[in-house]
Amino acid sequence: MVIGFDAKRAVSNFTGLGNYSRLVIEALASRLPDDRLLLYAPRMRQSARLAAVLEHPNVEIRLPRGAVWPRLSGLWRVHRGLTSDVMADGVELFHGLSNELPLDIARAGIPTVVTIHDLIFKHFTRGYKPIDRLIYDYKFRRAAETATRIIAVSEATRRDIISSYGISPDKIDVVYQGCDARFLRRVTDEELSAVRRKYALPERYIISVGTIEPRKNQMLTLAALPQLPHDVKAVIVGRATPYMDELTRFVRANRLADRVVFVHDAPFDDLPPLYAAATVAAYTSRMEGFGIPVIEAINCGTPVVACTGTCLEEAGGPGALYVHPDDAEEMASAVCRLLDDPALGASMVDAGRGYVARFTPAQFTSDLLRVYRRAMAEHR
Repeated sequence: MVIGFDAKRAVSNFTGLGNYSRLVIEALASRLPDDRLLLYAPRMRQSARLAAVLEHPNVEIRLPRGAVWPRLSGLWRVHRGLTSDVMADGVELFHGLSNELPLDIARAGIPTVVTIHDLIFKHFTRGYKPIDRLIYDYKFRRAAETATRIIAVSEATRRDIISSYGISPDKIDVVYQGCDARFLRRVTDEELSAVRRKYALPERYIISVGTIEPRKNQMLTLAALPQLPHDVKAVIVGRATPYMDELTRFVRANRLADRVVFVHDAPFDDLPPLYAAATVAAYTSRMEGFGIPVIEAINCGTPVVACTGTCLEEAGGPGALYVHPDDAEEMASAVCRLLDDPALGASMVDAGRGYVARFTPAQFTSDLLRVYRRAMAEHR
């Protein structure tokens, strides 16, 4: 079988959507060694994480062809070009990995699947320009209406697709993302020591992993710090955006410079020991499609404090305490509970690991294939 993927994010994105895209491709490449997986991307960008995907002999990159399309790669991906290449390559099923499909993909006459991660742009408008919201809304709605099957990454996203676009619930499958296997193995003492030296980590710290942006709400963790013991610090790991300016102003105004560490370029392999060395993991996002960092932290043995009002309870289950995203006092209280009662944290991690065991790469792959089989049967 030949399966095609919109692989723009797999090639060029190194956070959530890119991680998801590479996880899908690697999982299927291992499970389907006799099938061809064609990754359609507007341009090539070399990276170690993409190289690991391309090591699978059944995975191939497909870039825009001809004299014109390489210069119009954005248009190629959306209309005419990519679909024509899909048809020429004999693709039998196409999967849009990041919320959209080529607008004319129906022309290919094959079953299609689209993964919709979230509709955050419709609710948390602060992070999006009005024109971008209009474009996303059009593309996401069109993909949801066109696709043979829709994958939602959580029940919360599924409900949002139904209410926002009027899609039949029967068309949507919830497929929980598997946690990368690197977070499932025990972190060694040597790795912990190495990462502590590398980042000059404090003895006790709260770790927050995710793009540093208003929606991720790292301010809640910083605002809780003055109410915590002075030796407890915050380690904020993620790509910086202009929101950094707001955070650094808060740090200066509250004389917290010696209690906050920002890490912007941590390699993916450093994340497991960064989590494992932490006392508490904070995931304070106001809105998410799912919340993989919650699962990563629990698998690394670190109890979590996360926020209510989105899907994070769905991700963390009993492995986390949940607080309001604007209540720094409640955040500090939750962290203090874990600092004062290590047995509580240990019991949460034990319960959480049992809960997040459902989010395994094997289960993820099986659920993906189940959706593919449904799409092919319904298309026929």
